[in-house]
Amino acid sequence: MVAFFSGMVTAGFLIAALFFFRFWKQTRDLLFAIFGISFLLFASSQAASLFFDAPRDDKTWVYLLRLAGFVLLLVAIIRKNRGKSAAP
Repeated sequence: MVAFFSGMVTAGFLIAALFFFRFWKQTRDLLFAIFGISFLLFASSQAASLFFDAPRDDKTWVYLLRLAGFVLLLVAIIRKNRGKSAAP
């Protein structure tokens, strides 16, 4: 049952990544590309924890994939907000 739900979560991450890549293709906004990459990292982290039987992600290298995804999200959001300049 755990494998089934893990697969569903992985599929959800992949679908979210595809949506962000589609938005990036339409707008060419780097924010969407980085969000897509982050969700790919989340999907690979979820799949790796299933395949390598890592019940506690905080004690394995799989956690680093998830951490990298969150760091990318933060960098993208900060970059987007700093890119806006106040209109005179």
